[in-house]
Amino acid sequence: MLHQLSAQDAQFLYIQTAENLTHVMAVYVYDPSTAPGKKVRFKDIIEHVRSRLHISPVFKRKLYRLPFDIDHPYWVEDQHFDIEAHISHGRLPEPGDWRQFCIHVARHFSKPMDMNRPLWDMYVVEGLDRVKGYGKGSYAILTRVHHSAIDGASAAYFFTALSDMDNKGTPAIEVPTSDWDYGDVPSSSDVMNRAVSSNLSSPVKLANAIIKLTPTLWDATQKNIAGDGEGGSLTVPETRFNGAVSPHKMFEAISFDLNDLKAMRTKVEGATINDVVLTICSGALRKYLMKHKELPKETLVAVAPVNARKRTGQENTPGNKITAMTVKLWTNIANPLERLEAVRNTTRETKAAKSGLSARIMTDLTQHIPGATMAGVAKILTSERFAPKMSNVFISNVPGPQMSMYMNGAELTHQYGMAPLGNGMGLFIATPSYNGTMSFAITTDRRIMPDIEFFRECIQAAFVQLRDAKPTAAKRKARANVPPAKKAAQPKDASVMYRRVSKTPRRAQPDKAK
Repeated sequence: MLHQLSAQDAQFLYIQTAENLTHVMAVYVYDPSTAPGKKVRFKDIIEHVRSRLHISPVFKRKLYRLPFDIDHPYWVEDQHFDIEAHISHGRLPEPGDWRQFCIHVARHFSKPMDMNRPLWDMYVVEGLDRVKGYGKGSYAILTRVHHSAIDGASAAYFFTALSDMDNKGTPAIEVPTSDWDYGDVPSSSDVMNRAVSSNLSSPVKLANAIIKLTPTLWDATQKNIAGDGEGGSLTVPETRFNGAVSPHKMFEAISFDLNDLKAMRTKVEGATINDVVLTICSGALRKYLMKHKELPKETLVAVAPVNARKRTGQENTPGNKITAMTVKLWTNIANPLERLEAVRNTTRETKAAKSGLSARIMTDLTQHIPGATMAGVAKILTSERFAPKMSNVFISNVPGPQMSMYMNGAELTHQYGMAPLGNGMGLFIATPSYNGTMSFAITTDRRIMPDIEFFRECIQAAFVQLRDAKPTAAKRKARANVPPAKKAAQPKDASVMYRRVSKTPRRAQPDKAK
């Protein structure tokens, strides 16, 4: 059977350059003290992954790319698949502390993937004993997957299906045992027929899509012209984060207790965890730019991805099913509670499709652009000269399993994420949650943020500021006079697929903010 990449999947191939690699990477830290014999060997990890190859077609399929990108590529089975070519290991160099770990992680993320093999690899890093907060003998597994093959929701499923719910090897979720159809190599006639059909029909489909979206575009345009809504039109100020990026990426991270974040959202009625995350990031950006005397008068703007899967159970489907929203961060508001309230109002508007439509509309339209055209346009839009300024920062919040996870008997203690950058988009903050904690993981460029450790401190300071913020007397009086609202139905998030409850007590997370 032929499996052709969707337009959304293919665009992550077209926009990749030597400076802008488009793979994602998860960083998992394991404590082997819970494993049999309190030790996990490298070959044990290989054999565990080998036993789970059936969980996803990502493991064994590779790209079949067409000359001149006349049409989107195909997925085909790798006839020479060798698992040991995808899993390697090394040791953290001296002095083996947190800073060295961050450097090591960033260097691995900055290396190109082998695009001639299935688009994933794992790198086991030993020697983390001197990293504060990690148990003795801890090791990390850096798992890279190309963004053309996976998105945030399917990546969360991918990881969970690799994991166990206890140290005895019980799979965390039930995985189908049937073999995947990895894809056949297309014949010349198949390629030409599909390419001709795609290029002839795409202009018609594109026109229909534009006609369909015209009312939405018109409403949004009128709204921005009129200055309606929270703060009026969306203007993206120029910041250091909108510069060109180099091949040299940087990584930092900090973790917080999820219960603290949940408590913060109650300080503003109707606020969500995502609103709290955006407010903390906003406070950190404000503090960082003020330190460098670069804080613009206008608020900074973030792009946040939105899972576009329509129903539960699609998380195991590889590929990308995402859209995005643009959100004002209100970095021009000093008071953290007032900022949280403004962020809440903005995200309400955006989710109601009253503003922030550009990224979503572009996603809808690109489905109907021919492959050759999209590839050519991508080269222009990703160039240093023509890269669009859609936002100042990318912030991604993907919920994860809220129970202890294991692999080879070793407990997962920490989880971080890294994602692609691009010219005009030099800062990415990933906030995955796991087992009662949420990490704020920073991906940036060495030239854009040489003092990344200070930005981590800014995130911690913004967290403490919001945690300790007290409403003003007027706010307390107004809140006291408001009758209690009905409790709204809580939307299901990505964690609904993790229904099993662990019998193992949750371990303390040693690197949480004090």
